[in-house]
Amino acid sequence: MKEFDTIAAVATVLGEGGISIIRISGCDSLKIVNSIFKGKNNRNLIDMKPYSMRYGYIVEKSTGELLDEVLVSFMKSPKSYTSEDTVEINCHGGVVATKKVLEEVIKSGARIAEPGEFTKRAFLNGRIDLSQAEAVIDIIRAKTELSMKSAVQQSTGKISKEINVLREKLLEVIAHIEATVDYPEEDLEEMTSEKVSMRLQEILDEINRILSTAEEGKIVRDGLNTVIVGKPNVGKSSLLNSLIRENRAIVTDVPGTTRDVIEEYMNIDGIPIKVIDTAGIRETEDLVEKIGVERSKQKIDEADLVILMLDSSEELDDEDKEIMNYVKDKKYIILLNKIDINDKINLDDICNLDSSCIIKTSIKTGKGLDKIKTCIKDLFFKGEVKPGDLFITNARHKEGLIRAKESCIEALGALKNTSAIDLASIDIRNAWNNLGKITGDTLEEDIIDKIFSQFCLGK
Repeated sequence: MKEFDTIAAVATVLGEGGISIIRISGCDSLKIVNSIFKGKNNRNLIDMKPYSMRYGYIVEKSTGELLDEVLVSFMKSPKSYTSEDTVEINCHGGVVATKKVLEEVIKSGARIAEPGEFTKRAFLNGRIDLSQAEAVIDIIRAKTELSMKSAVQQSTGKISKEINVLREKLLEVIAHIEATVDYPEEDLEEMTSEKVSMRLQEILDEINRILSTAEEGKIVRDGLNTVIVGKPNVGKSSLLNSLIRENRAIVTDVPGTTRDVIEEYMNIDGIPIKVIDTAGIRETEDLVEKIGVERSKQKIDEADLVILMLDSSEELDDEDKEIMNYVKDKKYIILLNKIDINDKINLDDICNLDSSCIIKTSIKTGKGLDKIKTCIKDLFFKGEVKPGDLFITNARHKEGLIRAKESCIEALGALKNTSAIDLASIDIRNAWNNLGKITGDTLEEDIIDKIFSQFCLGK
């Protein structure tokens, strides 16, 4: 346990509501709240049993006036969120009441917590590791049930367990190498370059297996950045409205109605999809529309997935072909819309693009829209997405695994070229250190501070 001062913050959203919770953590938390608490029959909080609640009022010290009617709960160290003595004041919801109670707590000796400081203390006090701490913010920001479940799994230590197993295996290899080098005369199992290579390859295979989930994990956490592109009046805005089941975009028969990007989220079997409707791409002299076209091209460059819409009721023209050429290096789905009117597009004309991603649709009748969801899952998730699957969702974790992988490969190269196990042990130790950065065991303090600065106040 580390010694810290006592901190306080509002742990709930500040605004109108049933209750607000003010969290206080530190060795003086109960003493501070007791100094501004007035209980029934003048009972104070000093004799309060841990993991219980007490009814009373928060009073203003300087005047003795009642500020609010409250319930106070007390969690004793180390069995609390921060592993410190923690008090939570449940007061009435509302900006004025909440701020007045928090102000009185601060006047009585606590200080305002920094963003993420409660969770940071839980990490520094050893209750959770860094990957579990990062999962807390992922739970808060989860966009779908699947992304929330993935974050909850990480918060329980599922990723940490996998990483720690790998680190233990690496440490075992390092220990055997050092024993062989330092005590050659002892009757110990000799670690040859062949044995080290075999064990390293097994570890490398495990790292590759975990890394293979990183692309899917990023999508589960952040969402799939999907942009709808095409010429004006092919049905892009109608598609957006159909996918999100809301009249979000203006739909008219006039080409160029959409002049700026419109972004909305939708959910496909737990996968958060950010759908972006763009201005129609075409040559235009209209200054506003021209800016919209440039933004459309920028969104294509940033997208994970492009949905290219073509008007099936008309033959392909040069503008269609230019857009097709622009998206050919991206992951894409091609929708041949308006098949209820006509089907004039020859598939041979778009044979330079993957035919398995071409769907004939009619936004007006809804035909073919269900195939879009299946195609997205096949492109990014190899089919079904299961909530119990392990996903690497954090870019920092991915980087740590990549660096560990590189070190293992360098160690294998050293063993192959020189058979010197003592030289290989340097790279193996680097791999061990890089994996430790994921759980926070070998991470620099300034990076830890940066991670927790991204949290909201009160968490």
